[in-house]
This record gives sequence, C-alpha cells and structure tokens, in this order.
Amino acid sequence: MTTRIIHTSHPLVFRAVAAAVLAALAAAAAPQASASAFQLKENSVKALGRAFAGSGAAPGDAAVVVNNPAAMSEVDRAIFQADVTGVQFSTEFSGSGTDAIGRPLTGGDGGDGGVTKPIPALYYITPLNEDWRLGFAVSAPFGFETDYDRGWAGRYSAYKSMFQAIDLTASTSYRVNDRLSIGASVVAQRTKAELSQAVDFGAILAAGGAPVAPQSQDGFARVDGDDWGWGWGVGLLWQPTDADRIGLNFHSQVVHTLSGTGHFDVPAAVTAVNPALGNAVFVDTPGTAGFTTPANASASWWHTFNDRFSLGADVGYTRWSTFDKLVVDYANPAQPDAVEAFDWQDTWFGSIGMEYRFDPTWVLRAGIAVDGSPTQVATRTPRVPDGTRRWATVGLGYTPSDTTSIDFGYGHIFVNDAEVSTRTATGNRLAGTYDSSGNLLGVSASFTF
Repeated sequence: MTTRIIHTSHPLVFRAVAAAVLAALAAAAAPQASASAFQLKENSVKALGRAFAGSGAAPGDAAVVVNNPAAMSEVDRAIFQADVTGVQFSTEFSGSGTDAIGRPLTGGDGGDGGVTKPIPALYYITPLNEDWRLGFAVSAPFGFETDYDRGWAGRYSAYKSMFQAIDLTASTSYRVNDRLSIGASVVAQRTKAELSQAVDFGAILAAGGAPVAPQSQDGFARVDGDDWGWGWGVGLLWQPTDADRIGLNFHSQVVHTLSGTGHFDVPAAVTAVNPALGNAVFVDTPGTAGFTTPANASASWWHTFNDRFSLGADVGYTRWSTFDKLVVDYANPAQPDAVEAFDWQDTWFGSIGMEYRFDPTWVLRAGIAVDGSPTQVATRTPRVPDGTRRWATVGLGYTPSDTTSIDFGYGHIFVNDAEVSTRTATGNRLAGTYDSSGNLLGVSASFTF
C-alpha cells in the first residue's frame, strides 16, 4: 500500500492523503488466498481431495451449483451438502529497508503474516421434473487476511489486510438429451474489506521543513468498506461416451463500488507542529472505490475406467488483467481522487486427480495442481506476497448408506518465493523475499432425500 502524505505547505500533502486512503481500499482487492491472488477454490471437499480435477464434470458433488450448473442435471433426488475447509496460510518476510534519509527501517520482520480461517459452503439441488433442476448455494469465491506485527519494518506498507466475498447463487439446468445438458446461474455477491497501515508523519513533517526525523512520529490509518454486486454464470456438460464427461463453466466478473470510511490516528506532537494534519487532512472521511472481482472460466474432464478407478483433469483461466488500477473518490474535498496501479496479469490453473473406490463404502482421492500468480515484482507489495503455487492433495470418502456421504480432504500448497521491492511516497523503501506455504483440511456431509 503506497502512502502519499504531505504537509499543507507542499503540494505533496494532498496527493499523500488521497493515496493513503486509496492504499487501504485498493489493497482490499489484493489479499492473497489459497488460489492465485485472492481467489478461493475451496468450495468442495470432494474436489479438494482430487486437487479440483473434474470439478465441473465428476459426478456426486452438489458443488456443481457454482462449479458447473449444467452438471446438476445428473442429480435424480434432492440433495443438501455442507462443506467447510480450514485454511492455514503462512507468509514470512526476510529483508530490510531504509527511510527517506537512508537510515535503516526500525522494527522486526513482521512475524507470520498469515492466518487460519474456515471457508464454509452450502448447497441444495432439487429436480423440478425429468429435464429441469434447480439449485442454490452460499459460497466464498474470494477472500484472504494477513496481519503483521505492530511496529514491523514494513509497517508503512501494511498491517492488516482483510478481504472477503460471499456469493449467493441460484442455478438451473436443462437436460437437452442423454448426452448434453446446459445450465445458468445468477449471483448476488457481498464484498467486505478492512485494511490498515502505519503513517510516517515524521517524514511528512521533515518534508515540510520541520526539524523532525522520519520514523519518529508514527500514526495509523485504517479503511473499511463493503458493497453488493451482481453476476452470472453459464455451464455445459457433454458426455461423448459412456465413460467420459466434459464440463465447461464460465463466471462473469462482478462490478462493485466499495463504500467505506477512512480512519486516521495522528500523534498530538504532529498536530502541535502542524495543526492542519489531523484537522483539515488526515481526518475520518467517507470514500468510494470501484472494484471488480474477475471473470473466470474452467474446462473439466472426467473418465471412468471401471467401477473402481476414475481419472480427471481441470484447466482454469482467471482474467486478472481487468485489475489494472483502482481509483478512489473521497468525500473530503481536500483529498483529491487517487489512482493506484496494479497491472496484474491473467493466470492459468491446471490439475489432474483420481478416485479409487476400494469397496462400495470407501473411496480414496488424490491429485496435484499448478496455479500461476497475477503479480509481478514491479507492483508486488507486502499485502500481496504472491507466487506460483503447487498443490498436492488427498481425500477420503465414506458412504454409510445410499442417502448419506461424509468426505475428508487435505492439501498442502507449495508457494514460490516472492520478491518484494516497494517505495512509499514518504520515501520508505522495503526490499526482501517472502517464504509462504499453506495447508487445507476439509470435511463435508451430503444427504439425499
């Protein structure tokens, strides 16, 4: 998060205020999740066990309400499914930095900036007649949270970053014939963000000519915001042979205007030197920021060799390039609009997975996956220490009756080291590398009736 903060006797002052609040709202769009950037794939424990291979084509998973609505046509009885996946993400920084006059940044390495969070999902599908199905879902397609130790060296870039999106989905499918089905979805998406960082008021006063050193007067900035938006999706399921199933799925982007408030804590010593700071600028103020969750598409294949063994694959594409920049408009007329560049790139996801049913009651799952990152060194920040991810997953399913199934899944995510090289508008430079990894553990229960 870049903070441009200024003394009222210098034009940098107004740009700095704008960027400080922008950074918080903009960073809401840049938390890191268990898929690329802040995307979440953990909407199905069954699919987790296969590294999400066949997510839109494999049978027996009610998560197709969101992963491919066309596949709901395979459901012949009403089904309710509840999933929850715990995500433990670890990210640790090693490096150093300097302030505006070249002195080393004080503070530690921020500790483990990752957190542990549950990701829940609920699904319900019911047949309407022989050809039509109706489904509903509550899921979380995007979200993440990082939180660094107070006073760490990168405090002027980030403290806490929290972003979450909850989707309410209604889907329908139509069986065209025994080989082909189509589906469509309508999505109501709720987004919420909270971001915070330290503000180097010592550097601001020094830039205005006051005899104050950078890092000597730290303040605090926090921004929170939320919004509702609407999206849609379409899907197709084709069975070219009795053993093969091919699924295609597309989710539209969802356009948001986050509305929130910027909160600032300004040290008394700062206002004593320059009363405008904390009175005219750096005062609590509403703000809005346009933000779009990206469109994404996937292709799934599932092949059944026999009653025991099945194999599948997934290829996914996320259009992160729409996240080029963010513009924030402030209610305080002293704070002009601010523009923050991100320049993210589109990403690809690929996985292969299998199921082996060693008796009618138990099934074993396993898979591997690779997921690219949209970030690049030029615009990567401590809020988004993202790198290419490699997954290794396993799962186990238990079906005690023809109406009940219980599933477990575990995955480990290996993340490439991510280089960070940032400079805030107050002159603070931070350079280093992030070492990150993740663990996922999920459980699911489904009931047909």
